[in-house]
Amino acid sequence: MAAVVGTPDLRRPAVFAVRTLAVALGYYAAGRLGLVRELVVEGAVFTPIWPPTGVAVACLLILGIRAWPGIALGALFVIMSLTSLRPAVIGNLIGNTAAPVCAYLMLRKVGFRNDLARLRDGLALVFLGALTAMLLSSTIGVGLLVLTDRLAAHSFWPVWLGWWVGDAMGVLIVTPVLLVLHAITRPLGLARWKEALGLLLISCALVPLATHSRVSLLFLVYPLLIWAALRFQLAGSMLCALFTSVMATVAATDGVGPFERLSRVEVMMKLQAFNGTMALTALLLSAVITEQHHTRRSVELACQELVEVLEHLTAGDAPPGRPPKDTGDPKSPNGTENTKNTNGTENTNG
Repeated sequence: MAAVVGTPDLRRPAVFAVRTLAVALGYYAAGRLGLVRELVVEGAVFTPIWPPTGVAVACLLILGIRAWPGIALGALFVIMSLTSLRPAVIGNLIGNTAAPVCAYLMLRKVGFRNDLARLRDGLALVFLGALTAMLLSSTIGVGLLVLTDRLAAHSFWPVWLGWWVGDAMGVLIVTPVLLVLHAITRPLGLARWKEALGLLLISCALVPLATHSRVSLLFLVYPLLIWAALRFQLAGSMLCALFTSVMATVAATDGVGPFERLSRVEVMMKLQAFNGTMALTALLLSAVITEQHHTRRSVELACQELVEVLEHLTAGDAPPGRPPKDTGDPKSPNGTENTKNTNGTENTNG
């Protein structure tokens, strides 16, 4: 009996350690992937999209607050791969861990649902999880650069803006994709697979053209986002937004297409404005469409139940779940009593 009781106690630390290591490795892998493309503004290097913030918020929403040690460990791995351990680095580690935790706490406070099936969930992720919570990491990170004389004071705001938007974009683009992948339960039907393949082929042809053409064609991606949101809701729109954002970031860091002959600050502002509006469009539009589909499904179920109740009433039967109606004298089939006429003969009604 002692062995049976003690087994879960022995397994819990092992499961926690494995889960923490998995979160840390996922954070580190996302960080290395984000460092592939960088922008330099005012002498500071930052990434237009910082995927680890999206990974961190998604892990917290899926696994709970116990995932924070894995986030801290992954952030430490990323920082140690770039520089040595110093007091300023410890501050960045705290900021990179505290911002996702703050996003998680605020989202849970307002009743956020991981399926993003309501417009309020999309708005909460945008304004609380991305724009508000990521103020913490950007302010701490850039503030430490200024305090340690690694960044001039007059360069604070341009670098702070790039840092903040990069962290926010990681939440807006990466977090919904991970939540969708975690919630997938069944594959698409054959007809939907054909349409999905068509959307994929058109996106692979149109998005590189729009992001690398010298003519400003970035607006061409919005019909694709609308198509993906209408037909595939959050999964289609956010995957399309992720692919488009990656291609736009590649074009911006290479200085080609619509980002050619622009200054570094102009490249940063144009790229972040495009990525931000595209992510907002995909996320909020798919949330609205998903909410409408759920509302329509609820109305259809209510109408179906009403039709079943009316059918039972018309047939004279009691609706399911209701007691049968009292029919009077059980000796009379139709509930009427036997009476006698004035001649004394018995008159049976019915």
